[in-house]
Amino acid sequence: MSQLNESGDLFRSEFDRSEGTPRFSVSEFTRLVKGLIEDNIPVAAVEGEMSNYVHHTSGHRYFTLKDETSQLRCVMFKWQAQSLDFTPEEGMKVVAVGNATVYERGGQYQLTVIRLMPLGRGELLARLEELKKQLAGEGVFDNKRPIPPYPSAIGVVTSPTGAAVRDIINVLSRRAPHVRIILRSALVQGEGAAADIAEGIRELNAYAKVDLLIVGRGGGSIEDLWCFNEEITARAVASSRIPVISAVGHETDFTLSDFAADLRAPTPSAAAELAVRDSGALRDILEGYRSLLRKNVLAKVDELSLRVETVRKGLSPDWFLRHLMLKGQAVDELTLRMTGACSASVSEREKVLERLGGKLAAMNPRSVLSRGYSIVYRDRDRCVVTDSGMVARDDSVSVELSRGGFDATVTECND
Repeated sequence: MSQLNESGDLFRSEFDRSEGTPRFSVSEFTRLVKGLIEDNIPVAAVEGEMSNYVHHTSGHRYFTLKDETSQLRCVMFKWQAQSLDFTPEEGMKVVAVGNATVYERGGQYQLTVIRLMPLGRGELLARLEELKKQLAGEGVFDNKRPIPPYPSAIGVVTSPTGAAVRDIINVLSRRAPHVRIILRSALVQGEGAAADIAEGIRELNAYAKVDLLIVGRGGGSIEDLWCFNEEITARAVASSRIPVISAVGHETDFTLSDFAADLRAPTPSAAAELAVRDSGALRDILEGYRSLLRKNVLAKVDELSLRVETVRKGLSPDWFLRHLMLKGQAVDELTLRMTGACSASVSEREKVLERLGGKLAAMNPRSVLSRGYSIVYRDRDRCVVTDSGMVARDDSVSVELSRGGFDATVTECND
């Protein structure tokens, strides 16, 4: 026993004499390794095959990534796993993006995954980004048409059997049952889907009896939604004469059709909400306007009634009789004034006529006939003879006297 103690003491004394050799507990050493790994290894994307995949009741996901020679333990916590748009499976090749961490209790390093994609999706996303830049450079995403506030007919381009069309119909029927819904069924996944969607948009534009289009489908993986990222779909949405609401997938899903549309809705149900106003709310607004109008009309009627009553009270029989007598007196006064003015005017004009008559009488040539003068007319032309040279011997003449006259024949003319 003493020999063991002596041996142990000897070992410790030799270890203590090793200059510069640090000493740690297991926890301390694990934390040291944890710091070295987590502080010095950046976020990395690791490619491998999934195995030992466990979807825990807590919502966390545990799995191992492996290749031909190595394995890497991985954990994806619940709040990160909520963004998954596909179902991970055993043997699936994936790309895991995350941070290198150390699980202290187990003393193992691992990859804490923040994003998980099926292998090949990275190239898919790169191609999508390149197409997005191209279309943006051409201005495909620039021209936005206003959404009509009160559409009477809405065209829907989607699958006739999916949940999206049911959600759209339910919301529109509830909020605006008067709006017509015209469904153009289309493939929304797989080969030929993009061309079918584009053709559906063109057909509804040619139909020209809809005011608004809703184009979309329910959620799915990026591969499921890829037809809405195709160039033909984006260009069809952008070139539509009818305004388009894009409703593809869930709130976190973005496609090129969303950028090309006039309005992007996070879900098909939200697209229907944005497309129409709630008829019940509109009825409430109209009822408010009706009540306000009725109130204002009644107030105006009361005001005018008060004014009429005031006038009516002022028009009592006594007041009316007094008013009539005053008006009659004014008429009499005006009559007297008019009669006097007319008499004065007539008198003045009679005097003027009398003066003019006197002047006219004085100038009348017949007024001198009474003093023995006469007027001689040449019979052939009834011209007054004022000179003996105007007649010749044997001319017939008429002589006008103050009283009567006679005819004569010229027997001799004297100068």
